[in-house]
Amino acid sequence: MPALAHAPGCVGAEPGKASLVAMPGTGRSLLLYLPLRISAKQPAPLVLLLHGSGGNGREILEHSHLRETADRNGFIIAVPDGGIALARGFVWNIPGVPSVSGQMPTQGDADDVAFLGKAIDHLVADRCAAPDQVFVTGISGGGRMASWLACVDAGRIAAIAPVVGLRAGNPLGDDRTRPDPATCRPSRPMPILAFAGDADRTNPITGGGSRYWQYSMRAAEARWAELNGCRSAVPSRPVVGDGIYEEGFTGCRQGADVLARVTIGGTHDWVADNEVLWAFFAAHRRHPAPRTH
Repeated sequence: MPALAHAPGCVGAEPGKASLVAMPGTGRSLLLYLPLRISAKQPAPLVLLLHGSGGNGREILEHSHLRETADRNGFIIAVPDGGIALARGFVWNIPGVPSVSGQMPTQGDADDVAFLGKAIDHLVADRCAAPDQVFVTGISGGGRMASWLACVDAGRIAAIAPVVGLRAGNPLGDDRTRPDPATCRPSRPMPILAFAGDADRTNPITGGGSRYWQYSMRAAEARWAELNGCRSAVPSRPVVGDGIYEEGFTGCRQGADVLARVTIGGTHDWVADNEVLWAFFAAHRRHPAPRTH
């Protein structure tokens, strides 16, 4: 397929470049990356890539190397900045938990769920993004935001792949080692592939860390398995690559398995294998559902 000058509906963007594109009705913009080879006849899969706390979209686009994977596989990447500005970078507005600044989001802060929902709707309505192939990944605070979207806006999303940041709602008030079931009630089963490192000291997979982490990654996996109606756990620590093991749950409703790949010795960094991440996304689609915003 030859490289093309444009794609349907992706106004203001061109293949091989990260273009700053305004999202109508939001007062905000995002970086839109079109792969080098993209069809001019049909919308493409869309991956939302969310930066970590104190970061920004341009930095995570470079650091993740997801563009190279997009070029090989033909998906679009949308890379926004979080709605709450810090002295350096941005954080995401996840209601009910403090950010790295220690401050709880307020009613005056930007509504990131609404913004990201409108951005998805705009890219889908303009036939830039395929409505049944919208995916979300992100690192650290961006992984938390990806998880939050799966909890509260599952009708727009086909699957998520948080990197060092899987959550299943806010920590329970009287037992912060468990997720609060009332804060994560998705409208559909959500396929999940999480990536983490077992030497992560910022978001330890065994739990603890900052007030907004607290419960373990396995507690998050177990809660998502409950939500997705999974029937069986993945056998303990099967090695799937050099220094990597997999855990989680399979046999879930609508094929919404809950899996995690843990890098032995991996730290709080982009530990995802991007080709594995994309293969997981490419295996899932969803039918359009009624909008929640």
